[in-house]
Amino acid sequence: MPVIHITSLSTPGVEIFSSLTEAQLCDMRLVGHGLFIAESGKVINTALDAGCIPHSLICEERHLDGIAAQVIARVGDIPIYTGSHEMLQQLTGFPMTRCILCAMRRPERPALEDVLKDAHRIVVIDSVTNTTNIGAIFRSAVALGVDAVLLTRTTCDPLNRRAVRVSMGTVFQAPWTWLDGPVSSLHEFGFKTAAMALTDQSIALDSPVLKTVDRLALVMGTEGDGLSHDVISEADYVVRIPMKNNVDSLNVAAAAAVAFWELRRG
Repeated sequence: MPVIHITSLSTPGVEIFSSLTEAQLCDMRLVGHGLFIAESGKVINTALDAGCIPHSLICEERHLDGIAAQVIARVGDIPIYTGSHEMLQQLTGFPMTRCILCAMRRPERPALEDVLKDAHRIVVIDSVTNTTNIGAIFRSAVALGVDAVLLTRTTCDPLNRRAVRVSMGTVFQAPWTWLDGPVSSLHEFGFKTAAMALTDQSIALDSPVLKTVDRLALVMGTEGDGLSHDVISEADYVVRIPMKNNVDSLNVAAAAAVAFWELRRG
């Protein structure tokens, strides 16, 4: 594999790791496909295990034969950019405490019907734009047995670098795709929908009726405004987490983890 020692911030190819925005990476027609950035050996290995195709890699020179060696051995004949800690920090704009960044090709997203085929517990993330929360929701979904993750188009990209990092690579383990129709369209696949919201009609998360539902879609909304009136009004159930001490809500990632555990099958 070609090892390219970076001598300046204008070294050809390093713009993938420096000057390109997430949106530009997603739409990189110059390489024929979109890219995303995976950070740290653990996350990169998880992405490779899931079949993601590496495009280029960058790491500190002192790690080439150390902690980066195992990843480098797996990525094949791609450009490996390297340099000093100071040069790479100046290039990327942040300390590379995770040591390795890998640009990878964006995989094609599966069809909705394929993601839902064998699913019984899914989560719909609606209009959540905080990348940290997206990553945390994915991590909880994989850990707590959620079968699939759907995202509305007003939700931020799960392959955003920070979302991928916070998820610890679970974005590559969870079956997920975009939901282009209304949440109520999941009824066509045999799902009942449970909107997490505080209303006069909300039932408690531990209500026995929810445990009897075979195919359940839990719908999580943004922290500020929550779910829209239409999503709530069209839901089969509106659900709240019982709380004490006059606390009325949790961060969406924390609420998702609680709900995933409570509503797990079996």
